[in-house]
Amino acid sequence: MNTEIVTDIDGNIYHTISIGTQVWMVENLKTTKYNDGTEIPFIVDTAEAWHELNSPGYCWYNDDKFNKETTGALYNWHVINTGKLSPKGWHIPTDKEWSILAEFLGGETVAGGKMKATGTEFWSGPNTGATNSSGFVALYSSFRGKSGFIPSSNGTLLFWSSTAFDDIDAWAWYLRFDSEALGRNHGGKYHGFSVRCLKD
Repeated sequence: MNTEIVTDIDGNIYHTISIGTQVWMVENLKTTKYNDGTEIPFIVDTAEAWHELNSPGYCWYNDDKFNKETTGALYNWHVINTGKLSPKGWHIPTDKEWSILAEFLGGETVAGGKMKATGTEFWSGPNTGATNSSGFVALYSSFRGKSGFIPSSNGTLLFWSSTAFDDIDAWAWYLRFDSEALGRNHGGKYHGFSVRCLKD
């Protein structure tokens, strides 16, 4: 167990947990500024504007800041790629570092259940395999896609990695309400996904 408390440049407080050789934040990132104090562009425009954005941007799910406390912010990958999103001493995990987490938790086919918060307050039923035995406390948050915000009934929570797949896509890892797996896929860098930070 790790009891370190981390504060980002906005003053948001995060708890931490040791999982294997790694130390993770227990909450999704919610900062609106880079770690040098620069504002991250806040995008509330149309789905088309978000999809066509080839520069950094963030939003709140459903453009509702109420979602900040439970699900954090949604960032496109261009924000991740600046290398300035995480608090000092922390970073956005690489694709390999996500893989290390999955391996420690028994492999990709079962790791997700050990990461998801239990019950159906923050996940749709049946919330398959959820035990949160790792202490990761993944709370469901949908994401921003090509056509706008994906409805919560989709039941998929996606986290960015800092690893690009190619010029268009980057690697992301995901949890679902109907699976105990921790999945891996690559998505367009314009997507608005959640972010968890890993200690340097």
